[in-house]
Amino acid sequence: MVARLVLRRVPLATARHTSTSTARSLYSSAVTRAAVEPVVAPVAPVADVGTVKPKRPVGAVRGGIFGFLLGFSLAASFASYHLLEEYKQASATLQASVEELQSSTQKVSEHVKRIEAVEKDLKALADSTAAKEDVSKLRAELKKTYDGLHLEFLDLRAHVWGMQQDLHDVMKKENTTVRI
Repeated sequence: MVARLVLRRVPLATARHTSTSTARSLYSSAVTRAAVEPVVAPVAPVADVGTVKPKRPVGAVRGGIFGFLLGFSLAASFASYHLLEEYKQASATLQASVEELQSSTQKVSEHVKRIEAVEKDLKALADSTAAKEDVSKLRAELKKTYDGLHLEFLDLRAHVWGMQQDLHDVMKKENTTVRI
C-alpha cells in the first residue's frame, strides 16, 4: 500500500495556500501520473511496483443490458415467489374446501341411510298392519260372534231358570229335601 502512495507537490499557481504542500494521492490513470511529478519520500525509499492498469469504463450499452437483465431477473424472481405463495394459499384453501365437502357428503350419506332404514321399517309395518277394510271385517265378525254368544247365554239362562222352576215345583209337591 505504501508503494502505491506517492507524495506530490502542488504547484503554487494551483495551490490554495501560498506555501507548498505535499499530499498523498493514488494514481489511477495515465493522464494524472504524467501531470504530477513524483517526489521520493526522504524517510523510506519507494519501490518501483510497476504501472497500474487503468480499468476499462463500462460502456453504456453493456451497462444498460446488464442492468436490464439484472432488474428483469430480480422482478421475475419476486413475481415467481409471490405467485408460488398465492398458489400455496389457493391450494390450501381448495384442500380445506374439499375436506369440508367430503365431511358434508358423509353426513348426507348417513342421513340417507337413516331415511332408507326408516322407510324399510315403515314398509314392514305397513305390510303387517291391517287395513281399514280388514278391521271392519274383523269387527263385523266379532259382533256376530258376540251376538251369537249372547243368544246362547240367554238360552242357557232360560234353560237354567226353567230347571229351577221345575225343581221348585217338585220340592213343593213332595216336601222332601234334595241333596246335591
